[in-house]
Amino acid sequence: MYAIIRTGGKQYPVKEGDVLRIEKLPVEPGAKINIEDVLFYRDDEKVLVGKPLVENARLEATVLRHGKERKIRVFTYKRRKRYERRKGHRQQFTEIKIDKISVE
Repeated sequence: MYAIIRTGGKQYPVKEGDVLRIEKLPVEPGAKINIEDVLFYRDDEKVLVGKPLVENARLEATVLRHGKERKIRVFTYKRRKRYERRKGHRQQFTEIKIDKISVE
């Protein structure tokens, strides 16, 4: 089975058993979550395309851990003005494992 889901303002292609890093969710590690924003679903028999979501489609996942991505350096300057600024950013994420994709 294959699906495309939407979470955190982004779209992700997923299969059962995949481990995925998504935007941080306020859920404890080890908890089960349901994602109902399924945009596309495909298995051996049928293909379902949502308008915008596939009806009665759900994805069950387990939260593995929370963490931070690698640091991104941001450098801004204004030429001829002797102004420069350095900043860093580390995006937080939640790592999930896809347990089951189902359509009733």
